[in-house]
Amino acid sequence: MPDFKYIVVGAGMMGAAAARHLSAQTGGVALIGPAEPADRKAHQGVFSSHYDEARITRGFDGDPVWAALAKRSIARYAGLEAQSGVRFFTEAGCLFTGNGKGLAGNYVSRALSFADGLGIETVGHDAVGNRFPMFSLPADHDGYFEAKNAGHINPRSLVKAQCAVAVEQGAELIRETAARIRDTSSGVEVSTREGAIYTAEKVIVAAGGFTNMAELLPTPVDMAATGRTIAFFELDDEKQAHFRDMPSTIVLAESEDDIVYILPPVRYPDGKVYLKIGGESEKGRLETLEQAIGWFHSDGTPSEVDFLTRKAVSLMPALAGCPVTSGSCVASITRTGYPYIGYTQSSNIAVLTGGNFVSAKSSDEIGRLGAVLLVDGQLTETDFAQNMSPVFV
Repeated sequence: MPDFKYIVVGAGMMGAAAARHLSAQTGGVALIGPAEPADRKAHQGVFSSHYDEARITRGFDGDPVWAALAKRSIARYAGLEAQSGVRFFTEAGCLFTGNGKGLAGNYVSRALSFADGLGIETVGHDAVGNRFPMFSLPADHDGYFEAKNAGHINPRSLVKAQCAVAVEQGAELIRETAARIRDTSSGVEVSTREGAIYTAEKVIVAAGGFTNMAELLPTPVDMAATGRTIAFFELDDEKQAHFRDMPSTIVLAESEDDIVYILPPVRYPDGKVYLKIGGESEKGRLETLEQAIGWFHSDGTPSEVDFLTRKAVSLMPALAGCPVTSGSCVASITRTGYPYIGYTQSSNIAVLTGGNFVSAKSSDEIGRLGAVLLVDGQLTETDFAQNMSPVFV
């Protein structure tokens, strides 16, 4: 008899959410995944990109599927905070800004077409500087501001909340690292790097960028793990006051490579307050575990840090002279542009992965869909079954 009914492999944002939703419906749930390493530079195992303090959250989106995933997740934030006792959401609002040309124009026009109920405030280019004085935007940029149910989440705290509730509901949290998964006649076996073997009736793999970097799936999914660089501006008391009312911000551009996202001031575990900026221009693939570990040990790409620093100061001149540090994370980009939520060639092994660099805010709903897949055996079109269908190599 298997040890568990369901095992979720990967205790990041999607996996922890799946474990919470599963354990609310049934017993026999285990969540397997390591805790955040105490020393990032020395750690030789898997990482997670949720090891951070801020991710943008908003319902305004140029894709109706991603918009729906976000809205469903955001609607549950307050309940999850109350049940777990962990606060992870800050309603700072979210500002989109752009000149209406090329990619930026297409994105905004699509997003506005299904933004009912979001209360989007359109701010013309002649007024955007007065409305958001911390910015020095190009003269032709308009603003689109979502004040309610938008801002930023703390991904570390969100995962902490999901895990706490899952355990409270009876799930077992196993702080080990899955190395191999096999479907056998007596159940699905999950072997860990620590030497243990756990069995379940069904397993869902939510290993993010590391999904293809171990023997976890019968066949790899068609997904690229790409390294991304982030720059952090350390703010003193005076700078914190200057940026105090800043919303989460996405500066759109005619080309995808020129888009940047900016997080308002957030206090980090070292006690310092940072303003964070990142972009979408990096495309380098990480193919192996060794490459991924090396990337997470790094502070990103120096040339990208230079680009982000110049871009940030051009948009927010008050940042000039602030100390700048940098970091690295990984984006999991799928062939479809949507998460993969479906069964593999084994009817007992499913996959739940592919954040496409925009999933943190939507991770609770993505995890819920993973739970639906295991409990019901399939997704329906109400839950975007066709969009979420995995593509295998």
